[in-house]
Amino acid sequence: MSDTHLNQAVIYRRVSSIKQTKVGDGLNSQETRCRDFARLKGYQIVGVFSDDMSGSTKQRPGMETMLSFVRKQKVKGTRILIDDVSRLARGLDAHLELRRSIAEAGGVLESPSIEFGEDPDSILVENLLASVSQHQRQKNGEQTKNRMKARVQNGYWVFQAPAGYRYERVSGRGKMLVRDEPLASVIQEALEGYASGRFESQADVQRFLLSNPLFPKDSRGEVRHQRVSVLLNQAAYAGYVEAPSWGVDLRVGQHQPIISSQTYQRIQERLKGGFYAPRQSNLQEDFPLRGHVVCSDCNTPLTACWSKGSNKKYPYYLCPKRGCDSYGKSIRRDKIEGEFEDLIGQTTPSDALFEVGKSMFKELWDYQGAQAEKNTKAMGAKLDKVEGQLSKLLERILDASVPSVIKAYEERVRDLELEKQALKEKMALSAKPASTFEEALRTAFEFLKNPLILWRSERIEDRQLLLKLTFSKRLAYSRKEGFRTANFSLPFKVLGQFLGCHGKMAHPTGFEPVTSAFGGWLSFAYSLLFFNWLFGVC
Repeated sequence: MSDTHLNQAVIYRRVSSIKQTKVGDGLNSQETRCRDFARLKGYQIVGVFSDDMSGSTKQRPGMETMLSFVRKQKVKGTRILIDDVSRLARGLDAHLELRRSIAEAGGVLESPSIEFGEDPDSILVENLLASVSQHQRQKNGEQTKNRMKARVQNGYWVFQAPAGYRYERVSGRGKMLVRDEPLASVIQEALEGYASGRFESQADVQRFLLSNPLFPKDSRGEVRHQRVSVLLNQAAYAGYVEAPSWGVDLRVGQHQPIISSQTYQRIQERLKGGFYAPRQSNLQEDFPLRGHVVCSDCNTPLTACWSKGSNKKYPYYLCPKRGCDSYGKSIRRDKIEGEFEDLIGQTTPSDALFEVGKSMFKELWDYQGAQAEKNTKAMGAKLDKVEGQLSKLLERILDASVPSVIKAYEERVRDLELEKQALKEKMALSAKPASTFEEALRTAFEFLKNPLILWRSERIEDRQLLLKLTFSKRLAYSRKEGFRTANFSLPFKVLGQFLGCHGKMAHPTGFEPVTSAFGGWLSFAYSLLFFNWLFGVC
């Protein structure tokens, strides 16, 4: 047996994370100490094995590879060198199990920091050092958790940055979440779209994200429903932080929100409603009227499909209700959608109407501005009331001892915090108009002048938006007679009151100056309703 085989050794080195392999010189420092020790002992290094994971973990790739290497050696007794006991393990159970594995593989553990032995005193010292190492790991974990908890309590996000955010070091405040563009804007559009009803279901949000090249997909190129659910429930997007497992309830965070508190609340209300529609391939894109038009015979929403012919497929709408006279009878897509375009074209009013509208809405704009100050004072009083309720609830939580009561109080505190933040946002918005009168009306009037712009868009979301803004109820369609009388939404109803034959504006006393005939409360009521609708569009 040669001295080479008797004196061969391997080095095992370990750090606790992948980050530590890139920051600092822990692995190389451990190897240097072990090589110095090997030269002193006259050992020949035949391999170096590494791991980058917690010392509490027993199953490690580097350790398994090293043990396999040692087992294959013809001569037992290969020295396994470690810089310190803590490099082998950071837990007593893990240490003892790895010691047994090393012995069973035919290895002998050595270190420049401790002399391992099989006598009772050596085993006691080794186990004490392993226990101390475990205690240090647990203490470090406890201290880290306490620091993270305190930071969350102060309003800072400490977990992995949600999609749309990234960490950035801010002087005097440490690492903070900041918007990660352009992804942040994509997520903002998705969340606000769901809150406003632009996306009717989570499946619509899923389709939007899947079609957007800026949104990251999984390894299979998909956006799964679970991921959409996480996005919709993530309070961080509304500027909040919380850590329920640490006893830290919802509170306003230090980072910039992607959506408003009101938008977040609307999302939660929609989610609690349990409305969810499963994804159905691309039928909605191929048949935009699907779900918005009903059969005039039975009032059932029309479905749609591609019918296979001898040479190609043909698109049809049809009634799905058995027993209906129109059940299963096809309506060509180009026919029904062509008639729909004609219907939309009939809603376009004259240019003169918009001049009247502008004068009406300017008057109402000034009225709303005068009310803003009163509303702000009223919301301020309500905010004081909410803060008083919060203060009392927090005192009750401190005095309570029954877990179920404490939980009920904490849930109420969470709701009040959301209400408090929403009130602050409303006060900020009512204090000053977000845009000028002309800017606020531009988007709404552009839509009213030519609704077909949205219908002819390539985006299914634009087409669905047109249907929601133009009609208050689903359209009824007859295979023989076409569309029945449509239930238009408020703005088109209002415009219809002012439109006469040949696109002119009818006046009760003839075609005199228009403004004289629309005074009084009726005009004001129409204006107020129309004005509120306009701001829903803008």
